[in-house]
Amino acid sequence: MPALPAKLPNTGTTIFTVMSALAAEHGAVNLGQGFPDFGADPALLQAVTEAMAAGHNQYPPMTGVPALRLGVAAKLNALYGAAYDADRDITITAGGTQGLITALHACVGAGDEVLIIEPAYDSYDPAIRLAGAVPVGVPMTMDYRLDWAAVRAAITPRTRALVLNTPHNPSGRVATADDLRELERLAEQHDLFVVSDEVYEHMVFDGAPHQSVARYPALRERSFLVSSFGKNFHVTGWKVGFVAAPPTLSAAFRRLHQYTVFTVHTPTQHALAAYLADPAPWQALSAFYQAKRDAFRAALDGTPLKLLPCEGTYFQTVDYRAVSTHGALPELDFARWLTTEIGVAAIPLSVFYQQPQQRGHVRFCFAKRDDTLAEAAQRLARLG
Repeated sequence: MPALPAKLPNTGTTIFTVMSALAAEHGAVNLGQGFPDFGADPALLQAVTEAMAAGHNQYPPMTGVPALRLGVAAKLNALYGAAYDADRDITITAGGTQGLITALHACVGAGDEVLIIEPAYDSYDPAIRLAGAVPVGVPMTMDYRLDWAAVRAAITPRTRALVLNTPHNPSGRVATADDLRELERLAEQHDLFVVSDEVYEHMVFDGAPHQSVARYPALRERSFLVSSFGKNFHVTGWKVGFVAAPPTLSAAFRRLHQYTVFTVHTPTQHALAAYLADPAPWQALSAFYQAKRDAFRAALDGTPLKLLPCEGTYFQTVDYRAVSTHGALPELDFARWLTTEIGVAAIPLSVFYQQPQQRGHVRFCFAKRDDTLAEAAQRLARLG
């Protein structure tokens, strides 16, 4: 038996798989992994059936079904005033994760450095390493804001790209217009690519607009914008997303895309294209999740958990250090105890750093039915 190549030798099983398995084993309410426990719009499900019945069951174009790419381009133009060309600039992907890893491989290579803002979603680091590049973690401020002084200090002659994530998973914070303007200045000054993870673009609360890289022309010209239909339409298992980028970047992206997944499930693409014709579902998404956020926060108000700001996404981060019996535990240990003894699964924020931080913070997902959130809150009320 020949030796296996040592790729990602220090990478274990993702924390989401670990905590979901622990929740299932102990009958815990799973507020760890970020997926809804409610169904999608029946009209969207019916559209998939109709697409299959209509014969849309063979390979679509490598870049995606034209009608879906047109729908994406129209939405980006309506929202951000960004004139992406549906034929040249939009590629349908097998979820946001495939879009992210392909974009990174398209713009960085061996020895390049890529800045990731920590806490950072756990797929960024291995995606960068698989490209032969070096992930450089840049911490957010103590209240989970982008720290531009720290970003500037981390830039070296080898820095090639920066990964932006807004709305931000796991903190629930959102980037401001000032943040995007500063990123635009830095990217131009240091000739950086930007891979912008915007999968929660339609989950921004309290009337704030989503600040997409697509809004800023100089930034748009050097950015891969990544988004997800699965997140927006409550169908995370479908694994369908898109990447929008200008022609030169899209061409580099597609050279890799065609030899990784080649293309994405055909009837689902046709269904999504038909569904996008009505903007109401994604236009209502922020209000839908804001109501869940507000109800969940109100239900936790009497517990010793300190609620941190949640400006977007469907995640609520809490500080658990005031829990009298186990508040001093490291984050992973607390998350395990919370799952096995209290019956609610959460994700520790320490796993989103290259060097684990212990700030006493865990993250809950509130993309759940009202009765699921009520049951979780009832169990969390036992915390002393």
